[in-house]
Amino acid sequence: MNANCPFLFYTERRLVLLTGRRARTLAELAGHLREVTGSSVFYHTHHHYLSHHFERPRFYNDFATWALQALQETALAERLAVIDLLAFTAIRPLREAIAAAIDARVKEEGRDERRCPPGDEFHFCESQSFIMPTGIVADGVADFFRKLPRVSNVSLFFHFFEARLRLGRPTNDFSSWLAGCGEPELARAIDSLDPYITTLDELKQQIIRIGGER
Repeated sequence: MNANCPFLFYTERRLVLLTGRRARTLAELAGHLREVTGSSVFYHTHHHYLSHHFERPRFYNDFATWALQALQETALAERLAVIDLLAFTAIRPLREAIAAAIDARVKEEGRDERRCPPGDEFHFCESQSFIMPTGIVADGVADFFRKLPRVSNVSLFFHFFEARLRLGRPTNDFSSWLAGCGEPELARAIDSLDPYITTLDELKQQIIRIGGER
């Protein structure tokens, strides 16, 4: 994003692919986790945030859900679910945090290795993204907040989630652009939002409200 230029809103189309890797035990899960692509790790920790839910799922993290449902590992599932995704700005340390939690459970003494029932294996997927412009362009800060209500949740997800973690940037695209436009307070206010505790609709309204107050 060049702060001297208008803000171009982008969106994406995602193709989800099976990697051919599957896990039946926690040891296998940790082993594959350290070898799959960053796209796979991002997919299994984030795709539920882009999905529409009539009610919020217990866990957004696929690894936590599988540990609970396939292996009845309640304590581990809760440990995986509370990993603070907002604390990470790159996939590699997130991958290691998840794998370390699984390793710790595997190494516990006096514990037999559990194997999931046939058909309940964890299948690793990854997503391939195709990025394209939405046609929505903001000609300045005020225009940015006027046009944000027209932006889709997919576009919001790309600029707020993908840009920060999957693309390894220290902040979201909105805050980065606003800071470059001479609006550091607006940038910090938006960057302080936690997108992992709200829906995308709620996140958008929070950003719009911050702009309105400014």
